Order: sequence, then C-alpha cells, then structure tokens
Amino acid sequence: MEEVPEDWDRALALVAHPDDLEYGCSTAIAKWTAQGKTVTEVLATRGEAGIDSMEPDEVRRIRSAEQIEAARRVGVETVEFLDMPDGMLEYGLPLRRALAGAIRWHRPEVVLSVTFREGFAGGGFNMADHRVLGLAVADAIRDAANRWVFRDLDLEPWQGVRFALFGGSPQAAHYVDVTGHLQAGIDSLLAHRVYFSNLGAEFDAAEFLTGIAEPAGRAAGVQHAMAFEMIGG
Repeated sequence: MEEVPEDWDRALALVAHPDDLEYGCSTAIAKWTAQGKTVTEVLATRGEAGIDSMEPDEVRRIRSAEQIEAARRVGVETVEFLDMPDGMLEYGLPLRRALAGAIRWHRPEVVLSVTFREGFAGGGFNMADHRVLGLAVADAIRDAANRWVFRDLDLEPWQGVRFALFGGSPQAAHYVDVTGHLQAGIDSLLAHRVYFSNLGAEFDAAEFLTGIAEPAGRAAGVQHAMAFEMIGG
C-alpha cells in the first residue's frame, strides 16, 4: 500500500450517519487534527432510524449529540447535519447538490467518506445509504468544481480537492499510519454509547478497531494503520 499524502491543511468528512466515521476514519482524523489540520464533519442524516426500540425524534437528538461528542474526542470542532431521512437516501441531483454545496462552502483539500462499494473490506454487504452517499460524494467533488453546475447555490466553485478517501473499501490501496492515535479512535467510537447499548449485542470497540488497525499496519509496515481507497491524487 502507498501512504496517504499529508501535505494539506483542510479536510471535509461527508458521511450518511452518526457513527459511520468512527469505524476507522476517525482514528485517522485524530492523527490529522493532532498535526494541526482542520477537519469538518457533515452528516447527511441524524441516524434517527437506527434504534428499533426508540422513537425517531428521540434517537435523532441522542445520536446527534453522540456524534458531536465523538468528533470532539478526535479534535473536530464543527459537525453539521443536512437533515435528510435516515435509511432513505437516494442518489440523485438533490443529494449531489447538497454535498457540492458543502464542498464549496468548506473548501477542503481532502474529502473523506465511507466506501460506496457493494461490500466492505472485511466482508458483509454494504447498506444502501452508504453506497448512495459515497457515490454521490465522488460525483459532488466534480460538481463542486464546475461553475455551471448547481449555479443556484450562489457559491463560488471549488476546484481545490486533491483527492478523496473512502474507508472500509475492499479496493483500499492507501494507508494512514495511525500509530499512537488508536486510543483516540476507540474513545471516539465509544461516544456512541446509547446507540450501542440498544443494538442487543455486546460490542468491544477496542477489539474491533485494533482488529482493523493491526492487520493494516502489518501490510503497511507500521504498528497501526487505517486503509483507504483513494480517488484522485
């Protein structure tokens, strides 16, 4: 694997739900914010459909707060929500427009998301919201750069995105050395306390993230790493 370049200052994370970033991406974010980089998180939904035993309005409030805390634990100060419907994201112009608007507004050099591939690196079928959102992110980067697309946004085009990184991808060929930052990533994942407590199964955040970081680290020749699929760069 090749190492992800780190000669940049601003990144924008675009994902579907609270907790999406914490299954690996936030560990890389912890490293970047420790370097003095600015990372902003924008979530399409508030995860209101994620807990079967609770009403969506209550889940929306809880999961939004948990995401803000998870972000704080890895040095992210700004978390925004697009308030789209959880579980019902649709690929199309409205989603691309919203994401392009976020890119034009925040003007990142790097965009971070979760894989849009049908399966994850470790196996298992990827859910619809992730596939839809990830693909829209890849397209919105191009949309944001074209001044003749989504002219109604009244925002200057942004052509400064150097590359996009997608976590959990079965086609990952790049890595971030997160040695020394794994605990921050674990702490960030643990911020989703109410969500995990309602899933009906035991979940060991430390075991889960270590089980990702150690094999990726061996493949990269470092202690701990997170692997990404890179587009552009």
